[in-house]
Amino acid sequence: MTAAEPERIARVALSRLGEPGDPRIAALVAEMGAVRLLEALSDERDLEGVHTDIAGRLAVNDPVGDLERAAARGIRFVVPGDSEWPGQLHDLDRAGTVHDRGGTPLGLWVRGPVALDDLGDSLAVVGSRSSTAYGEAVARGVAADVAGHGITVISGAAFGIDQAAHRGAVAGGGPTVAVLAGGVDRPYPVAHTRLLEHLAEHGAVISEVPPGSAPTRVRFLIRNRLIAALARGTLVVEAAHRSGALSTARWAERLTRTLMAVPGPVTSIQSAGPHDLVRSGAAQLVTSGAEVLELMGAAGTHLLVEPRVETRVRDVLRPREARVLDAVPVSRAASTASIARAAGLGLVGVQTALGFLARDGFVERLEDGWRLGPQGRA
Repeated sequence: MTAAEPERIARVALSRLGEPGDPRIAALVAEMGAVRLLEALSDERDLEGVHTDIAGRLAVNDPVGDLERAAARGIRFVVPGDSEWPGQLHDLDRAGTVHDRGGTPLGLWVRGPVALDDLGDSLAVVGSRSSTAYGEAVARGVAADVAGHGITVISGAAFGIDQAAHRGAVAGGGPTVAVLAGGVDRPYPVAHTRLLEHLAEHGAVISEVPPGSAPTRVRFLIRNRLIAALARGTLVVEAAHRSGALSTARWAERLTRTLMAVPGPVTSIQSAGPHDLVRSGAAQLVTSGAEVLELMGAAGTHLLVEPRVETRVRDVLRPREARVLDAVPVSRAASTASIARAAGLGLVGVQTALGFLARDGFVERLEDGWRLGPQGRA
């Protein structure tokens, strides 16, 4: 931790004032600094000299105690100015707001050994909670592939695609990070307690709200901007039209991050969102971890080798020779004139083509004409 301690304490106190992502607080912090803003708000009084509601709430805050209790549980509060602070989050300052929320967070509460400044090379994998077996298999496979190449997988630890992505990254031997809508000490969903404990031990669990905070609907939507901003690219695996995963995709668009989507059956409601993203041109269509790596990698890295179909012996023939070969009977011999009529070509040209075909075993000459040779029948 390299930021000044008063700055850290002030940001903890300010984070208790309301919901995260308040652009008014962010603007005032940018203008005045967190310490001066906290002092001004703490001294704020109405016309009768009574402390305002904000000042009253700040008076009962215990930011120093918050930090001490968090540290005792292995939780750190990372703020701008710390060497660990992920600089890519500042891109949120130019990404606007959604429902009057946005901007760079005041700080991030973190459990786990992964340093936040190492998340520049990371992939966000998001999708439906009501996922299909197909979607979960794709999320696991892609996450395992990219994790095996050292890319950190970021998701939200929810049911469905999120948990599949985290588990895939673990299987791939790479780090994975969960960004929560509640406190980092409140596993949500509760069914994923063991998964989140594993991430806190080997990866990281991150939240914008203080420890002990409950996840709420609005906090899930605000949280999505952090997932998009922390990662270099975002992959949407499955998402219905009203899925929260599309909120993350929209933030990725605003941040000009690489946005990718996995196709699914055209009849699948869960794949409607990815299909819309591809159709509108917002997202690149991907079907594998290799394709994700190619899009996210530096120029000249992770290049895909285009699949090549098996070459057949007839593929080497020139158009005229192929046309003549198609006119040669399989077993019963035909004259040169008959083959020329069937091919719709001149007699001299057909005679020349038959000579080349005979040389390579495509046709063979009998006493009464031509028929297919061993190569022609193959």
